[in-house]
Amino acid sequence: MAADVPTLVEQAREGRPRAVARLISLVEGASPQLREVMAALAPLCGNAYVVGLTGSPGVGKSTSTSALVGAYRRAGKRVGILAVDPSSPFSGGALLGDRVRMGEHASDPGVYIRSMATRGHLGGLAWAAPQAIRVLDAAGCDVVLVETVGVGQSEVEIAAQADTSVVLLAPGMGDGIQAAKAGILEIGDVYVVNKADRDGADATVRELNHMLGLGEARSPGDWRPPIVRTVAARGEGVDEVVEALEKHRAWMEERGVLAERRSRRAAHEIETIAVTALRERMGELRGGQRLDALAERVVGGSLDPYAAADELVAGVAGAAEGGDG
Repeated sequence: MAADVPTLVEQAREGRPRAVARLISLVEGASPQLREVMAALAPLCGNAYVVGLTGSPGVGKSTSTSALVGAYRRAGKRVGILAVDPSSPFSGGALLGDRVRMGEHASDPGVYIRSMATRGHLGGLAWAAPQAIRVLDAAGCDVVLVETVGVGQSEVEIAAQADTSVVLLAPGMGDGIQAAKAGILEIGDVYVVNKADRDGADATVRELNHMLGLGEARSPGDWRPPIVRTVAARGEGVDEVVEALEKHRAWMEERGVLAERRSRRAAHEIETIAVTALRERMGELRGGQRLDALAERVVGGSLDPYAAADELVAGVAGAAEGGDG
């Protein structure tokens, strides 16, 4: 049964969680109504501040996210949370329960929590995350927190989705070295050393400072990522994290960086949708033997792969213009 998209969008704007859930489900399931949903949401987006939280497993991302939600709610902000979890090999759903981890906020009407499975997608972010962020933005969330599963190098994908990226580390876990290897030191706007009451916190902060100092030279006025110590389980240092986030947001707005990041994000999203559509068209051409025939000519030496690719692209364009497969 087709969803009544205009009504769902209107209800989502009123803060009704069932409507928000239904819209995100339409997005996640690649519903035939996805285009209608995105068209309805487009004029309502662009207000939410998107914060990505990433780091190795065990550093306390969920606890930190929950503490940040509390801080933003005390400031009267509506908050959306996308908790991106590993996919279950059995059901394709998220292994970790959103309300188990953030139960204290589950009944708050000013907070919307959603777990999304990565469904095998590299980078820790569900393929539908950009559209889900749009749903939460259109639903009136002032802040959207995207908490991703720590999976190493491909974790840098969070930088493509967030206005501000927060990298969490913890003492005694070899996080500094691992972060350098994974490349996430290149994408962090704010660094948080959680569990700072543990031995080794000072050493972790020193190591981070050293590694950040090894990066490329900064010009006067450039953003220097701050390092904030927290004990998220006790709420310590969380207000300082919010302060650092607000300073970064103000710096981005002042220098036009925020608009630039959002434009780059939209360009990436458009490109992904276009490439997916092209792959589908190519799949149709493969079914029509055209790709196989081109491959045989390349193997036989009568055609080079670049010329074959040109023919394939021309075929895709012709099929699109002609409206046939």
